[in-house]
Amino acid sequence: RKGFTYLILNKPVGYVCSKKRQGDTPTLFELLPEKYQGLKTVGRLDKDSSGLILLTNDGDFAFSMTHPKFFKIKSYIVKLNRPLAPLHQQMISDMGIDLPDGKSKLFLKKEESDPSGCTFLVEMSEGRNRQIRRTFLAVGYKVVKLHRIEFGRYTLENLKDGEFKEVEKR
Repeated sequence: RKGFTYLILNKPVGYVCSKKRQGDTPTLFELLPEKYQGLKTVGRLDKDSSGLILLTNDGDFAFSMTHPKFFKIKSYIVKLNRPLAPLHQQMISDMGIDLPDGKSKLFLKKEESDPSGCTFLVEMSEGRNRQIRRTFLAVGYKVVKLHRIEFGRYTLENLKDGEFKEVEKR
């Protein structure tokens, strides 16, 4: 639509999604030229996470991408501190894990490219605060890498860390 901008950014680890710096921590807006400073992030990734962030000035679009009723799938590559036991994988995928803010159910698929059994493709349609990290922690695992590769119909394409590009609304 006219006047609206849609941007994909490959957020590096160590950046926050807010407009203002938090202490010495840079914000992802420091990666963007002046003409994009008025955009807002569509959802968030925490400082320790990397990958796909959408930015826009289209509020209706942002709502349609983030409200749970629209079931937008988000995909991540997640690396754990140790191999995930089959029982824990089943608990997370089939039954869900009880967290203080409700049940967390994630779709998990082992990444065959990592023979250690520590790396998974994780898909979810909601996105509560640090939900993936908290879910694995509840069964005794630490997430050492969390990288978002897909959000709805948007992918990272070939963007390197810190790179961005304008895209069409999909």
